Amino acid sequence: MEEQILVVPTQLFHELGYFQGFCPDAQRYRDILLDAKNVQFRPRSEMETNPEFKQLIPYMIFCHTDSAGNVSIFQYVRGKGMGESRLHQKRSIGVGGHISSEDGGQRSGDIYREGMLRELHEEVRLQSAFTERCVGLINDDSTEVGRVHLGIVHRLDVIEPKVVSNESDLIESGFMPLDELRKHREQMESWSAISLDTLFGKSGG
Repeated sequence: MEEQILVVPTQLFHELGYFQGFCPDAQRYRDILLDAKNVQFRPRSEMETNPEFKQLIPYMIFCHTDSAGNVSIFQYVRGKGMGESRLHQKRSIGVGGHISSEDGGQRSGDIYREGMLRELHEEVRLQSAFTERCVGLINDDSTEVGRVHLGIVHRLDVIEPKVVSNESDLIESGFMPLDELRKHREQMESWSAISLDTLFGKSGG
């Protein structure tokens, strides 16, 4: 049985207010996009090439600020075994993936939240206390991948820089200071480049 993933009609996204790039008004979009009457579960293979639907993807960014105020970000390179072949060998600062019908939402009644936490625990071991907040949405219709995905961005500020990859294809992973990370911007997938510029600026801290 093929995986059924969470999607919304692209037209609904346009009606709420189309944007290209990053939008910080997460709450307005999330409440409507994740309303039970608007979400659907459809076969993943069909959705990957159908721009009439947007796949909703939690995109989690891990940040650490040391005692001197220096910020570092968890980053990695996508190996060939990771799910989206069109992003292989791209550097990323976001962890996340599709919400599946199998996530169910039985524990909390919130299938998006349960899917997000499943993705978190599948991809990394988070070994630090943290605070988490939803900081915005990403849309990038300039790429083949972006046309069929809509990112919901979560920032997780960790007390200690202790995030370890669970995936053998999530390579060259670890925390990197912002100034160093910016040097790799041209090798980043588009969502990571957009997030880096918007949330952390193009220079400074």
